[in-house]
Amino acid sequence: MSTNVLRTAEGWWVVRDAHAVRIGTAAETTAELLADRAAVRAAAGSGETGTPAAGLAALSPVTTPCRVVAQMVNYRSHARESGFTGDFPPAFFRKASGSVTGPRDTVVRPPHVRFLDYEIELGLVLGAPLPVGTVVEERDLPSYVAGLVVTNDISARDVQLTRTQFYESKSYPTFTPTGPYLTLPEPEDFPHLLDLRLRLSVNGDPRQDRTLADMIVRPARALTLLARFQRLDAGDLLLTGTPGGTALKAPPKAVEKIGALLPPALKWKAFFRSQAKNPRYLRQGDVMTAAIATADGRIDLGEQRTPVADAR
Repeated sequence: MSTNVLRTAEGWWVVRDAHAVRIGTAAETTAELLADRAAVRAAAGSGETGTPAAGLAALSPVTTPCRVVAQMVNYRSHARESGFTGDFPPAFFRKASGSVTGPRDTVVRPPHVRFLDYEIELGLVLGAPLPVGTVVEERDLPSYVAGLVVTNDISARDVQLTRTQFYESKSYPTFTPTGPYLTLPEPEDFPHLLDLRLRLSVNGDPRQDRTLADMIVRPARALTLLARFQRLDAGDLLLTGTPGGTALKAPPKAVEKIGALLPPALKWKAFFRSQAKNPRYLRQGDVMTAAIATADGRIDLGEQRTPVADAR
């Protein structure tokens, strides 16, 4: 069974049955913790009652700086809603690790951003170096992926679309809520990854709800493709894409054809005029709840609850 690890300002904890047991480790970074699995196992196997986990202030279990890479359009449901009818080629983009925050930290919308969107994603935390040229087979996943985390790829859609700028639109501070747990799967847990169910709601309204079976490029293949050009190291984070249900959706085909005839400035003006009527974009006071788990509870990455606020 997998082990859930929580990080606070005081250190690292193993969470069991709503109680947390302090891990006896000097590790300060995620990579250092992953290298001290003996200390994690000792805490998990101790007979201590521990302290109530609900009383601990969780930080992101992925420490920064680190590499943060994300997959683009990697769920069939998201591809359909984005207007793609054929096969979407595997694609990646980088996010600034300064965007990583904790599972209950406030997501802050910059003053110039009007259309703020959510994207729940399974995050893979590397536990070993992935050199350029590495080929990862399904059986190799436990050798490279040491941890799983809930992430939310917050996106400034007006920046992303008008400037074709993924890095900026997804890298503002607070734009990658992560945690609460760093879930450490055992090798026998990996065949159950496709049973993981991603759920996100806003103010209690369900928005996204799919399992990993909806994925286009699955983790082993994604790591192989990424390793064609990008090295990863222990503690680095790969976001594996989001299912359908985001606020942004492609316009109807007829509208899209008309828009293609317009100059770019007019096209985007018309598009965002229509988007302004969309109530699903995030606003001041909204609260997002995101969770990833298997139905049988074998793997449970916990739940993050993040409010939204406008920058002051």
